[in-house]
Amino acid sequence: MGLLILLTSTLLCSYFHPGTVVDAQRLFTLREITLTIEPSNDVMRGTNVTLRCKAPVSSSEPGLRREYTIYKDNNLIYNKTSILEEILYPLGEARVANSGKYRCEINIDDKPQKPSQAMKLTVSGLSKPQLHLNKFVVKEGEEVTATCTAPGETGSFYFYIYEDSNEIKEKQVSSNQAEFKLRFSSVNTRRIHCTYTILIPPDSVKSEESNNVNVSVKELPITIHLDIDPENDVYEGDQLNILCKVINFEHSHESVRLLLIQGTQILSSGVTNVSHSMVAQANDPEEFECKLEMGNVVKTATKRISVIELFSAPTLTMSPAEIFEMENMTLTCKTEHYASERIRKDELIYTLDPSQNTHNHDRKGVFSGKSKSESNYTCVAEARGIKKRSKTLTVRPKVFVSIPKISVVGRAVLGQPVKILCQSDSGSLPINYTLFKDPSEVRTISIELRSQQAVFDVNITKPEDIKKYICKASNSHRHNNSQHLLSEKLNATVIVPPSHAVLMVVPDFREIYEGQHLYLLCRVDGTPPVTFKWYHVGNNLPLYTNTSNEDNSRYEVPTVSKEHSGRYYCEAFNHANKVVRSEQVTITVQMVLWKKALIGGFCLLAVSVLVVVCVLCFRSKRGKRDGAAELSVRSATL
Repeated sequence: MGLLILLTSTLLCSYFHPGTVVDAQRLFTLREITLTIEPSNDVMRGTNVTLRCKAPVSSSEPGLRREYTIYKDNNLIYNKTSILEEILYPLGEARVANSGKYRCEINIDDKPQKPSQAMKLTVSGLSKPQLHLNKFVVKEGEEVTATCTAPGETGSFYFYIYEDSNEIKEKQVSSNQAEFKLRFSSVNTRRIHCTYTILIPPDSVKSEESNNVNVSVKELPITIHLDIDPENDVYEGDQLNILCKVINFEHSHESVRLLLIQGTQILSSGVTNVSHSMVAQANDPEEFECKLEMGNVVKTATKRISVIELFSAPTLTMSPAEIFEMENMTLTCKTEHYASERIRKDELIYTLDPSQNTHNHDRKGVFSGKSKSESNYTCVAEARGIKKRSKTLTVRPKVFVSIPKISVVGRAVLGQPVKILCQSDSGSLPINYTLFKDPSEVRTISIELRSQQAVFDVNITKPEDIKKYICKASNSHRHNNSQHLLSEKLNATVIVPPSHAVLMVVPDFREIYEGQHLYLLCRVDGTPPVTFKWYHVGNNLPLYTNTSNEDNSRYEVPTVSKEHSGRYYCEAFNHANKVVRSEQVTITVQMVLWKKALIGGFCLLAVSVLVVVCVLCFRSKRGKRDGAAELSVRSATL
């Protein structure tokens, strides 16, 4: 019996589809879960919206309990257990915050079922924000409370406050109301309004503008007074007394600060009264400011004074303008103008930094000494306690150029452009290099960078012309004619390209016999070393190659034979990379005399033997004819 029940259960499990559940207690099957939004998926604000979750179930027992769960954007918002096939979830008067994706899930006997398809609800329209201020007329810096409300809205909010069209504050809240504390620092009538934004991830929806509220800002009865003594005809070195104070000041709980400012420097600070004394300087900012800071309220008073220069800043110059190491130099410190109505010229005192060993007192502000190395100098002019410093003068003593060296770049080839280098081992830039040929100047090149070289292009038409070149180096206008800056004459070899190649044969090519030594001599005109090559016409490869330090070379054949007959020529080239070729010479190797005599003897012997054979043959044939005739006569006789 138990086996029969187990078999029946197995068959039932295999029969029903995946939404069918069978256990020892009950048997049920779920057709599908559907979620609908009524009256529509797209509604206007204030519409009564209902979510309907329906789950038809076929069960072996009535009253099957279902656990319904509704999610909005994956967040659980409603849960209910019921035996009904559907549940309703009312949203009431829908708001934009209700927009989102909804889905429904069902759980039967602790067995989760496949959820419904997600449905999107879109609610359009936001309520107009309302702005309320607790004050409409305030003094500068007085606090105003502004409240912005989004009537009937829910969700996550951003509220914004605007002054005219400019946003001045924002706040994020979770309720439909935000409060702002505002202060206005300048006198005027302000127009205030607000807006809000509701966050609906990943988007947001912005409201229209609220009502406008005007705020009238009245000026505080406070006066800032700034006094400077003296104000006119102020010279450098004069004492300035400055007073900054607040008039009609009313006590406030706000933090109060009074500042006396010159340019970007705060001279002094206080609460209601500030004073300061200083020595007037011509190069200081001319504007003074008395500034009151009270919360976000700022009141200022400014004055400008013009400080007359007692004397101008000195200038430091050097003479001569070009100096070399260990030469005498003079540094002159001079003020171009001074206020003669206040000081005398002889009141000005000049000092040099760093000081020189020699100081000429007869000429005030003139310092002399020897230039040793690169140095920075400044001078100071002083009178009536006022000191002014000149700009820094950098003295860079030059180094005389050394005697130049002249050389050829690469090789000098006759008839081709030749590069001549003129270079000194030391000397301050710029250096002028001048190339001469005999007494005539060829060209001057100025070198301003260490990476540059003075390379001259010349043409050499005669080998002896190369020794006529000389160069001069100069880096000072005062030493252009110095003979010590001339190089030696250029000492270089001019390569003469090879020419007139001639191939000679020893012995005479008309009397060459087998077994003799054969010499092929090749000669050219040109500068050694010369590379020679010998060729036998019909063979592209050279028979022999040789480099000689002379203008000729030879190729030797120890024992000639008939195979050596033919046409020969030679080629030659040197560092000029020009190849010249000789005329072809035809060589015929003749047979030696004893071979000729032997051949002649053999020929005579052969002829003699042939004659004897011919005679013998003739005689033999004749004898046979005579015997036959005699026999025929005898026969006839008989």
